Amino acid sequence: MKRKVGEIAAAVGARVVGDEQLEISRVASVANSRAGDLVFVEDEKHLQVALASPASAVLAKRVANQEGITKALLIAANPRLAFARAAKLLQSGIEHRPGIHATAVLHESVAIDKTVAIDARVIIDENVRIGRQTWIGAGCVMGASVTVGQDCKIYPNVTIYPGTRIGDRVVIHAGAVLGSDGFGYVPHPETGRYEKFPQIGTVEIEDDVEIGSNTTIDRGALETTRIGRGTKIGNLVHIGHNCLIGENVIIAAQAGFSGSITIENNVVIGGQVGVGEHARIQEGVLLGGQSGVLPKKVLRGKGIAFWGTPAKPLREYLKSLAMLAKLGR
Repeated sequence: MKRKVGEIAAAVGARVVGDEQLEISRVASVANSRAGDLVFVEDEKHLQVALASPASAVLAKRVANQEGITKALLIAANPRLAFARAAKLLQSGIEHRPGIHATAVLHESVAIDKTVAIDARVIIDENVRIGRQTWIGAGCVMGASVTVGQDCKIYPNVTIYPGTRIGDRVVIHAGAVLGSDGFGYVPHPETGRYEKFPQIGTVEIEDDVEIGSNTTIDRGALETTRIGRGTKIGNLVHIGHNCLIGENVIIAAQAGFSGSITIENNVVIGGQVGVGEHARIQEGVLLGGQSGVLPKKVLRGKGIAFWGTPAKPLREYLKSLAMLAKLGR
């Protein structure tokens, strides 16, 4: 959807230099730009390349010399953030048409807003509630008593088990599974056979969460697995039963979490991290890729980076590596 430069600037908090009436149709990288595109640069050293590109407008932090510049400029304190917001604005006109596809199967008790879009081969069980302007992609399955908020995007082939609750503006990418049974068994003292411990809790996904493709989030055993507001989860992540993930947490791809783990607000977790059961990662901790956190371990220190297995503060971990290298010599 086309937007005028002045409209984009107002929405992202930028100042315009040049033609505010110029229409922009999409965002692009500098290398792949064309007429009608908006591009951005964070460093002034890359500005001349952007100005020489086919793009019609450039988002930048500052432009020292504006003489002779023919493109529209949008000046913002944080060009990357402003660019992300501009992209969202330009994509806001790309909507899924409301309605229910003829091949979808919905229980008669389902309650959905008239603005909801449901694609082909979707199956929705009894007492499901879906909020306005939500899109359900092809092949999705929702169990009984699932609740989905408004303005959500659920991509194809997502499976949502019974009782799962999903907030507003949640994005769930293809192949994700929410609410499946946790991995909980009790060994028989005589036979040694494993018998399943009840997995009858729920999953709650709060507002503005994004969940990557093929990620799995287990329901609580007897309680709730909760993903806090604004948290972003990458592809192929596993979150075990009874985990409590705080707000604005970042979890990169292929991370795995055992049961009953607590991740506090504003934690950043790198790819392929493994966390043992009942561990706690306190607010603001940074956990480097492929790190391992032992069961029941507590990591604390806002802004402190941890690395390695078992995870240690980065400085301590690097000292250990240096000592091992020295011993090897």
